[in-house]
Amino acid sequence: MTPAERHLPTGKLPPDLLQRCLAKIPRADARVIVWPGIGEDAAVVEVGGALLVAKTDPITFATELIGWYAVHVNANDVACMGASPRWFMADLLLPGGTTPEQAEAIFDQMLEACGALGISLIGGHSEITVGLDRPIVIGCLLGEIEDKRPILSSGAKPGDAIIITKGIAVEGTALLAREAKERLLQAGVGEEVVERASRFLFEPGLSVVRDAEVARGAAAVTSLHDPTEGGLATGLEEVAKASGVGLEVNLDQIPILPETGQVCRALGLDPLGLLASGCLIVTVEPAESDAVVSALERAGIRARRIGTVLPAAEGLRMIEAGQKKPFRRFERDEVARFFDAT
Repeated sequence: MTPAERHLPTGKLPPDLLQRCLAKIPRADARVIVWPGIGEDAAVVEVGGALLVAKTDPITFATELIGWYAVHVNANDVACMGASPRWFMADLLLPGGTTPEQAEAIFDQMLEACGALGISLIGGHSEITVGLDRPIVIGCLLGEIEDKRPILSSGAKPGDAIIITKGIAVEGTALLAREAKERLLQAGVGEEVVERASRFLFEPGLSVVRDAEVARGAAAVTSLHDPTEGGLATGLEEVAKASGVGLEVNLDQIPILPETGQVCRALGLDPLGLLASGCLIVTVEPAESDAVVSALERAGIRARRIGTVLPAAEGLRMIEAGQKKPFRRFERDEVARFFDAT
């Protein structure tokens, strides 16, 4: 194997490598309730009798709304732990040539997003950084769990129903419409379709904070997970690995928005492996699945049951047109694959 063949591709670290790294972390502090793990996207720490949720995530792709993005992607993962997002910090790294107006615009975006979610911007760091060709925002968000019970991605149990909200690849569709608009137009996607897709960040929306709040209020959900890089398929696999279970997923029940279908066909991408923030994965006891779906629908959030949690021995599988199919796996997100190829 050549040195170049050993280089890691863009995107998340491969799960096996990440697991090796996480296994090295000493776990000596009894106040840490939730440590890092595959599928667990935030930590939980007991502080003075309260449970504090801590999350950090960078934004490296999107540039136009990078400050707005940074708040929402971090808030999603905090909400998926059963917490209310409260306090946000950000490291803002800007390339040479950035104007004062551009820096202030990113700051204003963070303030707008924090205001919409009731979050306080409490600090961070900013600088002009050598070697960058685009802005990078690294967010850190703290939240608090009010009912003393964190919700973990590792909580799914055999027999549970699997529900998702909105539709898949909301984030990936919007990102491609904004960053690859000319390519899409050249491929024959109508300008009105591209424009609608670019607004997916707001409608149906990137945030799942409200989705998680409604689902938690409707039933004792067993897990919540915000699928991001690697799309819905990777998010489901993360839940399965964290919980030590299998899954059966009905592909015919997965809602793929029409604009997402057109964007993916034009660029040769699979929506199952495309950045999926905006969609919430919920597992819940089957007797309560209808209550969760109904509550979400009443709140104006599209929801659908797409499958069932299985015992680990049954593995992961997909059903399409009544036939069993192998579970689709993605070593990297389809957005990363697309941009690396262009």
